Amino acid sequence: MKVMPAIDIKDGKVVRLTQGDANKMTVYSEDPVGMAKKWASYGVSLIHVVDLDGAIDGNLKNLGIVKKMAESVKCKIELGGGIRDLAAVESVLAANVDRVCIGTRALDPKFLEFVGKRFKNKIVVSIDAKEGLVYSKGWIHKTKITAIELAKKAEDMGFSTVNYTDISKDGMLQGPNINSLKELLRSVSLDIVAAGGVSSIEDVKALKSLEEYGLRGVIIGKALYENKLDLAEAIKICEG
Repeated sequence: MKVMPAIDIKDGKVVRLTQGDANKMTVYSEDPVGMAKKWASYGVSLIHVVDLDGAIDGNLKNLGIVKKMAESVKCKIELGGGIRDLAAVESVLAANVDRVCIGTRALDPKFLEFVGKRFKNKIVVSIDAKEGLVYSKGWIHKTKITAIELAKKAEDMGFSTVNYTDISKDGMLQGPNINSLKELLRSVSLDIVAAGGVSSIEDVKALKSLEEYGLRGVIIGKALYENKLDLAEAIKICEG
């Protein structure tokens, strides 16, 4: 099980939102590349990056910064936010990004199948949900599809990894939604990466207990920036 530090970029800065609300934003750094170097120095294998401007606008806005990040660290980078057509996927991969996170367009079966056939090992399906239902377009639009339904579709198409974010927990520092994770893990055989709510080492330990059911990683954001837990200790717990 891997620990993936999160770097969310908005207006060229490292920020964190609360439950995806752009009106509840905290700026933590003016230097995303420097932040990537900091997290990479802990020996993580992958950093999770989100282009928040892209997620909201529907077009990549911070790819130049992400490319510099990928060139500056030895670990892998995965990027999500605003990647909604083939050209965007290709431009992200051309920027030395290792994995592309497809969220909003994952709701389009034809597009998901198309990019899956071309770049299957490079695509991560991002499922952002609240009370079981998937949200899209920067967590603004509520859909009628459940997280489990979308995960099953991704599995049927042959994808191997899903990033699952519980929006209600994201940025709240109140612990992850263990019950919803268990339900998802019981429903599919995919590798699941959990995001949202991690607030302490105890939360990391709780997630580690789900590894036997298919939990393969945890994305940690605000807890790192607020110094609520030590990244080195989290890595030791998850990878030990």
